[in-house]
Amino acid sequence: MRGKRYTDEFKQEAVKQVSERGYSVADVAQRLGTTTHSLYAWIKKYGKANPGQAGKADLETENARLKADLRRMTEERDILKKGRRVLCQRPRVKYAFIRDHRPEFSIQAMCRIFRIHRSGFYAWLDKPLSNHAVEDQRLLKRIKEFYIASGGTYGSPWIHRDLLDGGEACSVHRVARIMGENKLKAQIGYKRRYIKGGKLGSIADNVLNREFSPGMPNQAWVSDITYVRTHEGFLYVATVLDLFSRRIIGWSMDKNIDRHLVIRASMMAVWQRQPKGGVLVHSDQGSQYGSADYLSFLASNNLEPSMSRRGNCHDNAVDESFFATFKKRVTQRKIYSTRDDAKTEIFNFIEMFYNPVKRHSHTGGVSPVQFEKDYFSRLESV
Repeated sequence: MRGKRYTDEFKQEAVKQVSERGYSVADVAQRLGTTTHSLYAWIKKYGKANPGQAGKADLETENARLKADLRRMTEERDILKKGRRVLCQRPRVKYAFIRDHRPEFSIQAMCRIFRIHRSGFYAWLDKPLSNHAVEDQRLLKRIKEFYIASGGTYGSPWIHRDLLDGGEACSVHRVARIMGENKLKAQIGYKRRYIKGGKLGSIADNVLNREFSPGMPNQAWVSDITYVRTHEGFLYVATVLDLFSRRIIGWSMDKNIDRHLVIRASMMAVWQRQPKGGVLVHSDQGSQYGSADYLSFLASNNLEPSMSRRGNCHDNAVDESFFATFKKRVTQRKIYSTRDDAKTEIFNFIEMFYNPVKRHSHTGGVSPVQFEKDYFSRLESV
């Protein structure tokens, strides 16, 4: 059934009831049996409603709009206060924030603030982790295994090499990202002040002269001493390192720092290596290395002494590098209960990690033991 039809005159008179007589639009529409929508259309066409009435309606509309804007701005302010740390994060971080704050804020407002689509958020709710993220979680477990095994000394390049050797296929950039997101950083060694120059020793010259890359084993060794703190007192550690492979070939530990400490370390190196020709043994100018007993031991075993210039650690940089790794893994921020506890830890570091496992850039990223095995294998194949 078609609706009622009104003449123009009827419409004009109806408008006058509002504009001139002061009736409300709703009252006039009810009395005339029409709709407010129609009456407003007539008013628009034939005249204006009562200025006072219209002004009141406009004011109410404006107040409602302002209140809505205030609620929206207040909500946006509160969202920004709580979510400022995730504004520049990846979408999945923002999704997690929205999920956790749904009871407090509207999803639409949070998506608008973080500039993400609601459809993406609802899709994430069904599957919070992508296949890539799941794979990152799996890789993280293996990365932590290698990181802990290195004593926290490996960064992403060496961890990446360990992963490749373990059968994983991933890029070094991915490893670096995963480590960064989980705050896995290679420990930085102690800072040390280096002094240029320095006087030559009266016992031996700097024969090595920083030639740290001999072409074969048992050409040049370097030796040095460090200490470890325990509740029983200091434990002193002397080492001998073959510059060819960076392998620790001799070591000794004692509560006393004397000539016997370095002699025992050198004796272990001689017994292990059985050098056929003369070997250059470089050290600092410490009293232990200048003692008559130590020099006599060198002479009787065809070992030639070489000494760094006084106060110049660059002349024995390779051993300094070893002790930097040693301190990061064994001594940094740690005091052992007993000297025996420290000895066990040091033995584990040298013989179970450093020699057979620790990767070096000098050896092409393999351990000292593996580097020597590869060298002798090449000799046998020639």
